[in-house]
Amino acid sequence: MKQIMMVGAGSVGGFFGVHLAKNNPNVAFLLRPKTFAAVKQNGLTIRSATGTFTVHPQAASDPRELPKPDLIILAVKAYDLDEVMSQLEPVLTDRTVILTLQNGIDTEDRIIERLKRDCVVGGVAFIYSKIAAPGVIDHYKKGSVSIGELMGHESQRLLQIRDLFAAAGIPCQLSKDIRRSKWEKMCWNCVFNPLTVLIDDKVSKALDHPEMMQVIRQIVGEIIAVSASLKVPLPADMPERVVKWSQEIRDIHTSMYDDWKAGRRTEIRNLNGYIVEQGHALGIPTPVNEALTAMIKTITEKEQSGPGIVRIEGDVVQPVSMDRAAMRQLPAEYQVEDIGKVMPSMKGRAITVKGLLDVPALGIQADHVTFHSSDGKYAATLTLQQAIDFGLLLYEVDGEPLPDGKGGPFRLVTPGLGDLCANVKGVGRIEVRVGSGKDTRPSERPPACTGETGPA
Repeated sequence: MKQIMMVGAGSVGGFFGVHLAKNNPNVAFLLRPKTFAAVKQNGLTIRSATGTFTVHPQAASDPRELPKPDLIILAVKAYDLDEVMSQLEPVLTDRTVILTLQNGIDTEDRIIERLKRDCVVGGVAFIYSKIAAPGVIDHYKKGSVSIGELMGHESQRLLQIRDLFAAAGIPCQLSKDIRRSKWEKMCWNCVFNPLTVLIDDKVSKALDHPEMMQVIRQIVGEIIAVSASLKVPLPADMPERVVKWSQEIRDIHTSMYDDWKAGRRTEIRNLNGYIVEQGHALGIPTPVNEALTAMIKTITEKEQSGPGIVRIEGDVVQPVSMDRAAMRQLPAEYQVEDIGKVMPSMKGRAITVKGLLDVPALGIQADHVTFHSSDGKYAATLTLQQAIDFGLLLYEVDGEPLPDGKGGPFRLVTPGLGDLCANVKGVGRIEVRVGSGKDTRPSERPPACTGETGPA
């Protein structure tokens, strides 16, 4: 195994990759453009208590620009697997070996299913490090790996990988049951990754409350039930082992916590979410993992934006964003099931603007509402009373989103005031205001339209 390609240079890939590359010129890095630009300019740096050092390895954002690898080490987030494999396929040969150093359970099987050959060695990383900046990794604790063939045998390629890590000074243990090793780490990950986010604190905060031990038992108990059904039995005292393993790293935040605080996507779907999915498929109840998955998604996922979302903001206590599903859940009194009854030339389902404006708490002095198209080109400003009395937002036709060709996904109409009063297509933002706002409507409009508004 001469040519090695490290895929990713985050807290895991960066640490192990730099050590492998320190004295081996045949280690190259496949990086995202932002990280690649930083590494190209400044190199890849590890900062730790034992010292700081930088390497300047071969790197690229396109694997075809690097030497064809004999060994690929995957150190990207589990949710990036499909994208990365599509990127790698042009450089794979019948002899390429792939070592996985990712959280989760199903990475290896997904790769084998995709490539239809025995090319994967499983791995588990034990390390506490963080991304300080693109191309800069701060290392705090641990820094070892456990690797193994999925069938448990000791192959020549397994020994070669071990020797590569050993030559780089990285402790590397051979596992005769790497699937069990991955499930054991899964237990720890499914406990402390979400808990540190929920409590917004370190591992120790969870360990120091006796009431949390029963929660840990429930989380791990569900995982044990799922793993057993998948023919990977775990010991009954697994919850106690998870707590014991945590004592020497009780001062840390988890990778999920760090991802959340940095505004990055988390791996909740590949951890607790995977347990929930498998539980559903196997008929095994996983209520605690299901609750954790739902809560972490709610806490960490960014507020909805973009096509299909209307944001109500401006002079409101708290902005809110709504999609078509949320609008459908508003009370029936606000729903207009057939807009054709009030506007015979149109078809579809609408929601009253009054219903939308009843969701956020409006500012005490608010007296106007501006409806903006998503592209920012068009707007109409109505008095608050006009918007409440006449405004309708068309959002659905025959149970489907309103097509763009008909002014979708959201279109403002004002039956009773006339079409020229306000007909804004592609509404993406509703701005509650004090005083008049932007207005791109024709200056010549029926008197009933004008109220206190005028063109911007």
